[in-house]
Amino acid sequence: MAIKNLYTTVRNYTTTICSPLQVEDYVPQPAPFVSPPKWHLAHTTWFFEQFVLKEYNLEYTVYDSDFCYLFNSYYNNVGKRVFRTDRGNISRPGVEAVFAYRAYVDKAMVELLSGNLSDEALDTITLGLHHEQQHQELLLTDIKYILGSNPTFPVFNKELHWESDKNDAVGFVAVPEGVSEFGYRGDGFCFDNELGPHKVYLHQFEISKALVTNGEFIAFINDGGYENFNLWLDDGWSWIQANNISAPMYWFADDNRWSQYTMSGIKEIDPDAILTHISYYEAAAFAEWKAMRLPTEFEWEAASDLFDWGKRWEWTNSAYLAYPFFKRPEGAIGEYNGKFMINQMVLRGGSCATSPNHSRNTYRNFFHPEERWQFNGIRLVKNL
Repeated sequence: MAIKNLYTTVRNYTTTICSPLQVEDYVPQPAPFVSPPKWHLAHTTWFFEQFVLKEYNLEYTVYDSDFCYLFNSYYNNVGKRVFRTDRGNISRPGVEAVFAYRAYVDKAMVELLSGNLSDEALDTITLGLHHEQQHQELLLTDIKYILGSNPTFPVFNKELHWESDKNDAVGFVAVPEGVSEFGYRGDGFCFDNELGPHKVYLHQFEISKALVTNGEFIAFINDGGYENFNLWLDDGWSWIQANNISAPMYWFADDNRWSQYTMSGIKEIDPDAILTHISYYEAAAFAEWKAMRLPTEFEWEAASDLFDWGKRWEWTNSAYLAYPFFKRPEGAIGEYNGKFMINQMVLRGGSCATSPNHSRNTYRNFFHPEERWQFNGIRLVKNL
């Protein structure tokens, strides 16, 4: 079956991501929004054990009864769980035991996938694979944060130069006014938050074919962008004041030169490379400084065929809300997206860290406005 090959491919890619790590790298949690690599490996495995094997293999024996408590993320319908901020305290089971858990579940899953499965089971397995691909991107960005918090700034992979990505085009492209339909309309997989195709009227606008570069953002810094409260949303101004924010994440100034921590170690900043690791607050302040704005998620989707995307998650000016006709699934799976539709902003596109074949122009990513450890960036819009 094709899905069995896909299962093996996706699961192997997760372990490949972790291959450069030393055993001590699997455990730290230097910030509440970061999860240790060991936790990612176990949680994505638990998903298949909990929602597939326990449901569709009546002879399956759970690997360890404690693992549901330790590696459940936020599914209240399943039972109690370790608080997110305490994931780094799970020193045991050890890394070797977690890999043994993956092997145990993978063996059972491959056997299950060799037989005849209901459409319901196949749908859950497909969701689990896309769920793991989401965690693959989080795993990469969490690894960068963990290693970037190490005083020696170790190299993760000397062959990865994502922070050096450059734009393929420049200038702006006009988008005429009109009514367009938004939301996923295909026959393949999508997440439930993409559903509810609906129409939206858009005024005409121009959108940049290029993402904001490091050099453009340095000009913002040099012009006092972080000191000018007139540019900032009130929440954003409070955030930079409370946290002493004066540059994008991983940037530091040395002898009047900007450098940054990258996946391949400390590098001097290339002014022509695409900016990354900035918050929504910083993106909105930069847009205000440029006398422009961020696109709404609908403007972004309407224009997405007119520019290249996929190198950075792109902040939009849209709050993360349900589409019309959105219906939350019943049970634990219904907790996947719907309950997070509050106090977060939508990002569109994808990034250099997004897993292969996991991007589409209707995909709705979402993060809190102060979060910036993902590979995100800025695309500007001008009103006509």
